[in-house]
Amino acid sequence: MAGASVKVAVRVRPFNSREMSRESKCIIQMSGSTTTILNPKQPKETPKSFSFDYSYWSHTTPADINYASQKQVYRDIGEEMLQHAFEGYNVCIFAYGQTGAGKSYTMMGKQEKDQQGIIPQLCEDLFSRINDTTNDNMSYSVEVSYMEIYCERVRDLLNPKNKGNLRVREHPLMGPYVEDLSKLAVTSYNDIQDLMDSGNKARTVAATNMNETSSRSHAVFNIIFTQKRHDAETDITTEKVSKISLVDLAGSERADSTGAKGTRLKEGANINKSLTTLGKVISALAEMDSGPNKNKKKKKTDFIPYRDSVLTWLLRENLGGNSRTAMVAALSPADINYDETLSTLRYADRAKQIRCNAVINEDPNNKLIRELKDEVARLRDLLYAQGLGDIIDMTNAIAGISPSSSLSALSSRAASVASLHERIMFAPGSEEAIERLKETEKIIAELNETWEEKLRRTEAIRMEREALLAEMGVAMREDGGTLGVFSPKKTPHLVNLNEDPLMSECLLYYIKDGITRVGREDAEKRQDIVLSGHFIKEEHCLFRSDTKTGGEVIVTLEPCEGADTYVNGKKVTEPSILRSGNRIIMGKSHVFRFNHPEQARQERERTPCAETPAEPVDWAFAQRELLEKQGIDMKQEMEQRLQELEDQYRKEREEANYLLEQQRLDYESKLEALQKQMDSRYYPEANEEEEEPEDEVQWTEREFELALWAFRKWKWYQFTSLRDLLWGNAIFLKEANAISVELKKKVQFQFVLLTDTLYSPLPPDLLPPDAAKDREKRPFPRTIVAVEVQDQKNGATHYWTLEKLRQRLDLMREMYDRAAEVPSSVIEDCDNVVTGGDPFYDRFPWFRLVGRAFVYLSNLLYPVPLVHRVAIVSEKGEVKGFLRVAVQAISADEEAPDYGSGVRQSGTAKISFDDQHFEKFQSESCPAVGMSRSGTSQEELRIVEGQGQVSDVGPSADEVNNNTCAVTPEDLLLDSPEKPAPDGQLETALDHLKLGSIFTFRVTVLQASSISAEYADIFCQFNFIHRHDEAFSTEPLKNTGRGPPLGFYHVQNIAVEVTKSFIEYIKSQPIVFEVFGHYQQHPFPPLCKDVLSPLRPSRRHFPRVMPLSKPVPATKLSTMTRPSAGPCQCKYDLMVFFEICELEANGDYIPAVVDHRGGMPCHGTFLLHQGIQRRITVTLVHETGSLIRWKEVRELVVGRIRNTPEADESLIDPNILSLNILSSGYINPSQDDRTFYQFETAWDSSMHNSLLLNRVTPYREKIYITLSAYIEMENCTQPAVITKDFCMVFYSRDAKLPASRSIRNLFGSGSLRASESNRVTGVYELSLCRMADAGSPGMQRRRRRVLDTSVAYVRGEENLAGWRPRSDSLILDHQWELEKLSLLQEVEKTRHYLLLREKLEMTQRLGLETLSPCSSEDSESRSTSCVSSPLSVDGAPEGRTSPPETPSERQKELAVKCLRLLTHTFNREYSHSHVCISASESKLSEMSMTLMRDPSMPALGVTTLTPSSTCPSLVEGRYNAVEVRPPQVSSRVESPDLEPAVEGEQKKSPSRCPEEEKEPQRLLVPDIQEIRVSPIVSKKGYLQFMEPHTNGWVKRFVVVRRPYVYIYNSDKDAVERAILNLSKAQVEYSEDQQAMLKTPNTFAVCTEHRGILLQASSDKDMHDWLYAFNPLLAGSIRSKLSRRRTAQMRI
Repeated sequence: MAGASVKVAVRVRPFNSREMSRESKCIIQMSGSTTTILNPKQPKETPKSFSFDYSYWSHTTPADINYASQKQVYRDIGEEMLQHAFEGYNVCIFAYGQTGAGKSYTMMGKQEKDQQGIIPQLCEDLFSRINDTTNDNMSYSVEVSYMEIYCERVRDLLNPKNKGNLRVREHPLMGPYVEDLSKLAVTSYNDIQDLMDSGNKARTVAATNMNETSSRSHAVFNIIFTQKRHDAETDITTEKVSKISLVDLAGSERADSTGAKGTRLKEGANINKSLTTLGKVISALAEMDSGPNKNKKKKKTDFIPYRDSVLTWLLRENLGGNSRTAMVAALSPADINYDETLSTLRYADRAKQIRCNAVINEDPNNKLIRELKDEVARLRDLLYAQGLGDIIDMTNAIAGISPSSSLSALSSRAASVASLHERIMFAPGSEEAIERLKETEKIIAELNETWEEKLRRTEAIRMEREALLAEMGVAMREDGGTLGVFSPKKTPHLVNLNEDPLMSECLLYYIKDGITRVGREDAEKRQDIVLSGHFIKEEHCLFRSDTKTGGEVIVTLEPCEGADTYVNGKKVTEPSILRSGNRIIMGKSHVFRFNHPEQARQERERTPCAETPAEPVDWAFAQRELLEKQGIDMKQEMEQRLQELEDQYRKEREEANYLLEQQRLDYESKLEALQKQMDSRYYPEANEEEEEPEDEVQWTEREFELALWAFRKWKWYQFTSLRDLLWGNAIFLKEANAISVELKKKVQFQFVLLTDTLYSPLPPDLLPPDAAKDREKRPFPRTIVAVEVQDQKNGATHYWTLEKLRQRLDLMREMYDRAAEVPSSVIEDCDNVVTGGDPFYDRFPWFRLVGRAFVYLSNLLYPVPLVHRVAIVSEKGEVKGFLRVAVQAISADEEAPDYGSGVRQSGTAKISFDDQHFEKFQSESCPAVGMSRSGTSQEELRIVEGQGQVSDVGPSADEVNNNTCAVTPEDLLLDSPEKPAPDGQLETALDHLKLGSIFTFRVTVLQASSISAEYADIFCQFNFIHRHDEAFSTEPLKNTGRGPPLGFYHVQNIAVEVTKSFIEYIKSQPIVFEVFGHYQQHPFPPLCKDVLSPLRPSRRHFPRVMPLSKPVPATKLSTMTRPSAGPCQCKYDLMVFFEICELEANGDYIPAVVDHRGGMPCHGTFLLHQGIQRRITVTLVHETGSLIRWKEVRELVVGRIRNTPEADESLIDPNILSLNILSSGYINPSQDDRTFYQFETAWDSSMHNSLLLNRVTPYREKIYITLSAYIEMENCTQPAVITKDFCMVFYSRDAKLPASRSIRNLFGSGSLRASESNRVTGVYELSLCRMADAGSPGMQRRRRRVLDTSVAYVRGEENLAGWRPRSDSLILDHQWELEKLSLLQEVEKTRHYLLLREKLEMTQRLGLETLSPCSSEDSESRSTSCVSSPLSVDGAPEGRTSPPETPSERQKELAVKCLRLLTHTFNREYSHSHVCISASESKLSEMSMTLMRDPSMPALGVTTLTPSSTCPSLVEGRYNAVEVRPPQVSSRVESPDLEPAVEGEQKKSPSRCPEEEKEPQRLLVPDIQEIRVSPIVSKKGYLQFMEPHTNGWVKRFVVVRRPYVYIYNSDKDAVERAILNLSKAQVEYSEDQQAMLKTPNTFAVCTEHRGILLQASSDKDMHDWLYAFNPLLAGSIRSKLSRRRTAQMRI
């Protein structure tokens, strides 16, 4: 048997969880004893094959026929090695492999059946064979030792005393061994199992990324098996001793794979060091035993590095020595561990070449004892030869070998110890010899130890272990079984009491006979009971247990000095006798109960009827007892401590107040110094000695007026208040219309805005009660929200206030309630009632106002006659016709000429102009007429909600800042105080207007022309603008609308006493002409002015729209309280696809058919089969953004099952079902850069327990349900909710739906796949708002969100046929109406000026009289400047050759700061509200235009002064504003929505600013609102699309339903593929761009995330698309083209 090779086996394990999660592939193949490994990185490479003694395939389950179980491994390896051990050989089995490869499982296994490893099976088999022996002459003994090698240090796993590291020694005869390693004798397999169990628990394991219970040490389990054979004939006993070494190596590993750090990394380094040394040893041994080197002489290079590692040093005999060795290599099958597995296979292949020279260990003791005795004798002779023989005797005496034990002998030995060390120091080599001598004698003693002594020593170690456990408060049962805490029956002891009842009585401390000490671990003396804590002394107290003569044990508690010890709540300072049940508190937190079993038993015998205490003795009882006994002192201590804290708080508060006051004074002084420094910089000429507070800040006149303008602008800002009124009263308007339709009243109600202007003065009944007082303070014209009542029965229009609407609505409700009780004939009779009895109708006048015209009187300053042709303008800004009026001055005694019978003459009317009355009128009504010199400019006159407009070229900044009136042309001639006219010329011109004289002039109403035939009888009345009570009227004339103009020919002479106020009036104010007519035709066309259909319940022009439902309440999530939202961070448009998939016969879920024949986007009917499993798939599509990140779907609920579109949301729905989320995550479709997030849920409709879902739907009936998905987003405080109403029809289970035919009917052709069309789309708007800060009441008021009541459902709303109340678009429309009115007024002024100038020039050429104060060229230049721009600050025209006033640097800086502040404030505070028109933008644009034109201010860039990019501006796209801008200003035109808001849709706030994107992420409040699809199609057709990342044009079908553009694949496609939000997009058109691209008919649409180039089929088609996308841009382009054509025609 000598010279046998090492047995090598390899075993592959199954995949672990880590490898399964990474979807690893198996790379190991086994065939017989051959193992093959595949390279996953290079599949084409030839697999590597290795041949071993055994190849075990354990990768599969035991059901596999090739599966190698634990039993098979033991049968092949363990049984053979055990047989060698019985033969007397040394045996070694060790397992090798990477961490987690299954080494410990192969060697140790698990406790379950058939899961035990080689070591337990070998030990069990060993004792079973011993027990099966029948030979009486044979006897066996087994000893075991168990050690681990951790970080190159050896630990004993069986002896608790050996806590430290053991030394590894080497003996010349025995070889390497571990000093003081416990060898415990065992007699059965159970003993080995217990020892193995306790050793395994003491092993060092840790979790790594590759293995949760990775062995971090090498474990060596040694079994010394001795066989004794007694020969009866010769009476000789022979022995065989076998050493069985079973080794479980720690796993080899790579630091990057295991994720090791810190201690784990250090452990791995030591493990790899020892395994590397083992590999070197195996390689060296294999090389020595290989063929070429076997016959060579040993060289120096053949050195085997056993000593480089403790592991190889101890296994030296087993590796190439006297041992039969087997190696099991554990393999991982995963491809991710390819390198480690290949290394293990090569390791095992080298080990296969090692040969061991094993010999039978027969009778080793006799030979060894003899050799050892010889060595002892030799060592003694060596010491005697050196003269140290007496040292041997003294050493033996100290060690107890000498039999002498008398006191004299001991004293003499002790006296000689001192000189012993001195002698050893001077004797060379003597110390080493003595150590060797001791070592040899110790080995002899171990070898001479009998088997019984070894058993006794094992029992002693067991007793020491139990004693050690008892010291720790843990005891072992008498049967030696499991460990636990139990109460002894005789010994006094302490049990702990804890605040947690489960932790009470878990620790038990014995009070031994004599003294039991209690204290800290760091005490000088060893403490029996070790406690820790602040109030535990090093030696706290001691328990003295004494036994009396009668056998009674008395325990006394003796506290140490200064230690807090309490017995039954009382502090003890002297020894106290304890009774069973006493409560003992040590320190502050250690509470015990003293138990004396014998004492308690005696007391029960004395008083057998003693009652059980009412309250249990626990921790709470002990604490209450302590408080009661120590209560007074503790109360005083608490009060004293409280008083100290109050004093400390008071002192600290005073110090803090003092420091705060000092800091405040310091800051105030610094601010004052900085203010002085700023003043000295900007006002160096100011007097430094003046330090009054009112003189610190000195504003120039221009700065003051600029600040005043800004203050007034924002104080009277009206946009938000108007919008709030529209939103808040929409529900009343809707209800009034619904009742009108139900009662068949031909009355329609709609919101209207009315502004107090020259052309549209507000009637007194529409003004609020405080209008008169407010008018005096108001610098801007008032705009009110009114209700326009269109009486289609009588052809009348009335205006109601909102209060009147509510009052009438109450009457309408009463009438509606009575309608059910009144016969229908009576209701029809009520239609004829148009008097005050019917709340729907008002009395209407016979004549209706056609329009107003204005005639200026400045020609009376120069007595020249003028004939005016003025426009008759309606309140809506429409020109209804023209009026010819003549004005001339006459002498007081001049008689009116005889005009004949066709001329109507009136007498001379005398009118007095009171200066005070006129000044009062000017102060009150100047905002309405715009004539006050120091008051409001005409620009401010035209402001409704703070959005000012500019004229064709825009006013100068000087006019805006100084609030100069829009000066009439006469001011250019007469009213400019600084005009270049000689002194006294004004007096010359006004000779006929001397103060106090009577001045007479004549007003002749000549003709009216171009008035529509709708007005039958026409008459005209006129009056002075401030004298409404004194009106002059003409006679009515019949109007046919055809033929010559209507000739009024009405002459009125007016005599006035000349006053200062009269002169001022004729300089600037006009006479108001009002034209009235009798309306004889029906006023309303088939389509009412809201563009939507008239209110007729019988016919619907638009499909029925499902109402928007509220979210279905979640069932699993806690009730969410929505936090108050602050400013809006960003907004996104979401497009959501909903699919209901049904289970097909082949096992796949396919989308159910959707019927899209309704015609409206985002609608469809699911055609489902009854009784089939379904799934709901939801896909969210949106543009990629940094703030919108979906995290997970928290819950998806379905409820509100009904058979009508409307749902009663007030009722509690019992049928709400929370669906199971199957999958969720992002998906990446090809050729689409948008973000797609999809989730799928299982929907079992039978769980709703609803008959509507469980049966087949009857004919012409549909089922409606509501679905709500609660989706959690990152950086959001709560989940976002997406809600959608589904419409569905259930067919029988086996019904064959005509899918192909319906699809063909639906799409017209089979070009589209059915799956792409079987979905329903929803369009949503996601708003991410910041958390609202708790600010001032003003801040909270500004952030309020008024509820838009237009989306609230009212009874009868379904009969309104898509009609909606006007919203934000009404404000925009009214804005343009006011703009037209202001422009018409400017045109009239300019026409009057030009007419007067022409008349004066004609009289000047005739030489009659010099009236003009300047030359004709100057006059012409002034006329040009008047048309182009109003006056500058000083009243001089801009056309003058003198240079304009140049603003100073201070003025520039102040203007820039003011502009930045206004812009910044708007962006920050109002970006979250649905406001599309900024009050400041118009004026800012005007300022920026003028400042950019000013050459003295080059530093101001366009980005600083143009309006905020967050809000579209009316100014930028109006009239000729594009042409007059400087070249650097972008020509991009933005427009607001022109269409009325549909179904409560709010104006979308534009995308956020870049500054906001850079802000750090904060918690946001999400809000998702479904967008109601507009029923109005502005335009639809095909367009060619091109995006930056695409290569060519793509043809798409486009439908414009403002404010969204819906994009389809073709006109047959019923599912929306993409959307564009026009409220956030910018439409750009440039001829230069077309020329550059060489592509005609193109325009661009730019959103925040992408830019798209669109191409139309023709030029006309392109302009039609532009008008649908942006009507304002289209209008400006058309006007520009028309002007260009006109200019070309002139040329």
